[in-house]
Amino acid sequence: MAGVAELMGAAGMTLAAGEGLEIPQIDEFLPPEILFAGTPFAMNRIILIRVVMTIIMLLVLGISASRAKLVPGRWQGFVEWGIEYVRDKIVYEVMGELRGKRYVPMITTIFFTIFFFNLCGIIPGMNVAATATIMMPLIFAAWTFVQYWIAACREQGLISYLKQECTPPGVPFPVLILLVPMQLIDILIIRPASLTLRLLANMIAGHLIVALCFSATQFFLIITENKMMMAAGVVTFVGGFIMTLFEAFVAYLQAFIFATLSTVYINMSYPEED
Repeated sequence: MAGVAELMGAAGMTLAAGEGLEIPQIDEFLPPEILFAGTPFAMNRIILIRVVMTIIMLLVLGISASRAKLVPGRWQGFVEWGIEYVRDKIVYEVMGELRGKRYVPMITTIFFTIFFFNLCGIIPGMNVAATATIMMPLIFAAWTFVQYWIAACREQGLISYLKQECTPPGVPFPVLILLVPMQLIDILIIRPASLTLRLLANMIAGHLIVALCFSATQFFLIITENKMMMAAGVVTFVGGFIMTLFEAFVAYLQAFIFATLSTVYINMSYPEED
């Protein structure tokens, strides 16, 4: 995905050529390699943004941890509140404290990494969510996938877990012929795919809407000389501004949903409590 600035520039050149307003094409959302091209370390815009945001997060958290005090100041209190929010409102809420302690570091990492990677889409100079290609959501989904299989094997044993998931008690045998394959597909494919595609689709959709709003604004306010169309440009600008604010909310919401579903899936790997 290219940034909003690149989309506006591309739209402007097309419109200046006299071809009218055109929707950005898919090629404009696939940034070329900009560093180390042609090598195994090649980096495009999105990868570079991931690296930069990761470094920023590590520096902020590292400095905060090194300066931590027994009586926290405002910044330390804010950081601790964020960690406690994930611990109490997501992990302990779903799994309980006894089970959840093991997974607090993992879910906290997933939540904050996805949140800040999502926010890159509205940060000037970045203008693209670092989760807007499939690889990053897929990595987090694979991490969850591995953890709930580890939990299942550790807590129940592989055979007992599969029996619990695929053959619920009281289900007639003819129904099991259909149910078992469906449950296996759910465990092996649908759960990780749902995590991956939900995050990816939401971040791409939001970025597309914001890009289209500001591309239309450039056309209506700058390219055209029609006063009626300039009024439409004001509408698209306001729409783009509102969608930018909405994207900030979606950045949090998608991080919360991903972290919560990851916790739920891992919790489902534990034996049912009597």
